Parts: sequence; C-alpha cells; structure tokens
Amino acid sequence: MTQPPGQPYQPSYGPSYGPGPGYGAPSPYGSPYGFQPPPPPVSAGWQPERLEQVTGTEFGLVHLQVAPITSGPAIGSLAAGIAAIVVSFAALCFGVSGAEAGWGGWVAGAFALLSVLACGGAVGAAVIARRQIAGTGEPWRVRFTGRGLTTGGIICGLIGALLAVLSLAMGLTLQLS
Repeated sequence: MTQPPGQPYQPSYGPSYGPGPGYGAPSPYGSPYGFQPPPPPVSAGWQPERLEQVTGTEFGLVHLQVAPITSGPAIGSLAAGIAAIVVSFAALCFGVSGAEAGWGGWVAGAFALLSVLACGGAVGAAVIARRQIAGTGEPWRVRFTGRGLTTGGIICGLIGALLAVLSLAMGLTLQLS
C-alpha cells in the first residue's frame, strides 16, 4: 500500500466505527486492538456508569446508571392510610347523625371495620415496601425509594383506625343515651 509523502503509515487494529472522538484511541484496559469502542449515546435518561473491556475481544461491556424508582407498595401504603382516615370520618358523621334514629351505631360500626381493614392494608403494604427497599443497594440494579411514604402510610393507617374506634364509641354512646 502506498502512502502520500509526509504521512506515516498507521496500522489498523480492528474494525473502524466511524469518525469522531474516542475512535482509535488506546484503551485504558490494555486492549490488544489499540482502541476503545465509543460509549452509547446519552438519551432518555440512560447514562453510562462505567465501561469494561471484554478480555480477548474488541468488545466492551457498558454498565448503565439506573435511576431509582418509587416503590409501588409504598405508594399503596400511603393511599390505604389516607383512605383509613377518610373512612373514619365517615364513621364519625354517620354515627353522630344516625344516633337519634337508631341506626348510627350499626353504620358507624361498618365504617369502623372498613377503616381498621384499610389500616391493616396500609401496614401490610408498608412492611412489603420496606423489605423491597432494603433489598436493593447495588448501583447497577434497580433501586427502590419510598421509605418516607411507608412511614406516612403506617402513621395514617394507625390514626385512621384510632379515629374509627373513637367514632364508633361516640356513635354508640350517643345512640344509647
């Protein structure tokens, strides 16, 4: 192969990926091919965390940064806790308004039971979410967040159950007096 005068001959060590920065640059991993493949394009939130050379080949392995995800059970725990509070207020309203007619205690009891069940759902979902959040930690795996949501779900659920029991007691007291 003949070269134009003035330009030294550069041997090619592997396939060419095209023009641009990083093409043909020596590999920091001591690749026998003398180049490092380009990282993938940064798009849609995917960013490379590190690049490892596959030994004995011209290929590399890209580890991408994985954005943390809010845990679904944590969101469900907070929603169930808020529902427990709302249902406990319904127990209070029906217990007080129906006390004179004689049906307030029954309806308040039904809503109190529903509120206590929602409290149990909130606490159960919070326990599941906390186990899910604690089980993730490696940077290349999916990480879950939402520990504060689980705490809020537990607190709201317990407050809702307590308010429901107090509303039932108030409705029964007004009905029997």
